[in-house]
Amino acid sequence: MLKQSLQYKLLQKLSPQQIQLMKLIQLPTQAFEERLKQEIEENPALDTGKDEPENFEDAIADEYDDTGTEKIEAEDINIDEYLSDDEIPNYKTQANNYSVDDDEKSIPYAAGTSFHQSLKNQLNTYSFNDDERAIAEFLVGSIDDSGYIRREVIDLVDDLAFTANVFTTEEKVVEILKKAVHTLDPIGVGARDLKECLIIQLKAKEKNKIRNLSIDILENAFDHFVKKHYNKLQEKFSITEEELKAVNTEISKLNPKPGSSYAGNNKIAEQIVPDFSIRIIDGELDLTLNSRNAPELHVSRAYNNMLKGYKESTTKSKSQKDAVFFIKQKLDAAKWFIDAIKQRQQTLLVTMNTIMHYQYDYFLTGDERKLKPMILKDIADKINMDISTVSRVANSKYVSTPYGTKLIKEFFSESMKNDQGEDVSTKEIKKILETVIAEENKKKPLTDEKLSNILKEKGYPIARRTVAKYREQLDLPVARLRKEI
Repeated sequence: MLKQSLQYKLLQKLSPQQIQLMKLIQLPTQAFEERLKQEIEENPALDTGKDEPENFEDAIADEYDDTGTEKIEAEDINIDEYLSDDEIPNYKTQANNYSVDDDEKSIPYAAGTSFHQSLKNQLNTYSFNDDERAIAEFLVGSIDDSGYIRREVIDLVDDLAFTANVFTTEEKVVEILKKAVHTLDPIGVGARDLKECLIIQLKAKEKNKIRNLSIDILENAFDHFVKKHYNKLQEKFSITEEELKAVNTEISKLNPKPGSSYAGNNKIAEQIVPDFSIRIIDGELDLTLNSRNAPELHVSRAYNNMLKGYKESTTKSKSQKDAVFFIKQKLDAAKWFIDAIKQRQQTLLVTMNTIMHYQYDYFLTGDERKLKPMILKDIADKINMDISTVSRVANSKYVSTPYGTKLIKEFFSESMKNDQGEDVSTKEIKKILETVIAEENKKKPLTDEKLSNILKEKGYPIARRTVAKYREQLDLPVARLRKEI
């Protein structure tokens, strides 16, 4: 049976302006500047310069030229709310201590041949028929930035048939792979796994006893070598410890990611622009916002002048009224954008100022052991803002300190109690763990259980599984893989 009912719900929704503001807060300096340029280009009512074009009003008048005689009264457009009594534009009252030396310099972008194009160019030195060339180029196109082909040969055969209309066999693909692709520079590209990549590089070198032994070990005992089962390797190949050490040294010289040596050089290095600067002046911390985050924006005077002329005229034509509606829309958008930027500046400063004072001891000394446990909620509660707002500031912003440029989110960490019941930052514990592992005897590296016991002796009662978690976060392998001969 169908029933109709009336329900009332109280919902809270973000307005489009609020959503845009959150996006502005999240942007780092360079992305914010791009967003600023985009808004200025799209909205002629928004201005950064002090000079207006002389023929601005004429251009607008031509666009809305009215050759008719119809007149319309201005009964539904309130001009006063868009006009200001202040004859001095805002930008004339603003102070700017932005030094000429700090002007943004253009970054020259590296131009050159891409990684894959370089590989394809090398194929021109080989003699192929049409199908073989299509296969070789397809294989090169399947190489990732690390230099590997991660897909199965059967999948490559299927894709060649469907996308390139080349019908071939797995044997033919492997033949082209070994005959051509594996000989391209940098040596090792086109390998299907790490084992094959290392063997290709060794075979390309001049042969000697150690290199031949290295190839034999990789081909027949790769797992033992990777897992550092050195005793088993000595027994299996009847070699001395010195020979095994020489093999280990030879293989360590190889490049496990041959593609990155080329592709990485052709990428544009990311430039980090700090959003804040913290300096120590007379023993006190001083926080400033990067001036590039505080642009001088104002509403175009030409637009205001047009509104004044419209208000003072006794009769209004239809085209004039249409022009004023257009101007009203652009002025609304310009005023909102200026207000949003001011609110962005205030939010960034308030949030970073609170973080700075929360981690006051660290910013004075630079000693990471003085970083206090701090989570997003701690800052959000102090500034009476939502946790998501603090997260937007922390995740994408950098601060310049006397100890280097830091990502703000690095100052956040969970807390853990030491043996005296005091809250300490997990960053402090990770730093101590990293130091202990760096100073261990690499011939007998410390297990997680032993590391746990050492930390307990230092006053940090941490379980073995927690040590393992912190070690993984520090990107440090287990004891067996840290072992050296």
